[in-house]
Amino acid sequence: MGEEKVKSKFGVYIPSDLIQELDAVMKGLGIENRSKLFQEALRLFIVENKWSIVKNVTGSITILYNHEVGGVDEALTDAQHTFLDVIISTMHVHLDRERCMLIIAIKGSSERIKELLGKLHSIRGVMLIRHVLVEAQ
Repeated sequence: MGEEKVKSKFGVYIPSDLIQELDAVMKGLGIENRSKLFQEALRLFIVENKWSIVKNVTGSITILYNHEVGGVDEALTDAQHTFLDVIISTMHVHLDRERCMLIIAIKGSSERIKELLGKLHSIRGVMLIRHVLVEAQ
C-alpha cells in the first residue's frame, strides 16, 4: 500500500466579495471542493514562481508595448543586445497601428533573467510584461 501524505490544516481570512466571486467561478466550472481548489491554486503558484529560487530557468517573456512612444523600440533592442547570453530567440508581432507584442524565448541563469525583467519593466512605452518560466534541467 502507498504511503499517505501528511496533511496540515490552517485558516485563511478571505474577504466576502472574493469568496462570492470564487463560489460563482467554481459553480460555473462544476468544482465543488474548495480544499482541492486551493491545493491546485497553491501548486500553480509554486510552479509559476519557483523559477525565482532555482539556478537555471527557461521559458518566455511576452511584452506588450506602444511603439508610438519615442525610443521604445530602440530601448527594447538595446536590452536584448545586453542580454544575448540568455535570449534564445524573439518574435515581433504588429497588433495594430500603435501596439506591438514582443515574445522573447529565454534560457539561463535566473539571476540574469531577473535583471532582464527589471530592465524591461523600466522602459517607457512598455504596457504589460508577462513571463512563463520553469526550472531548466
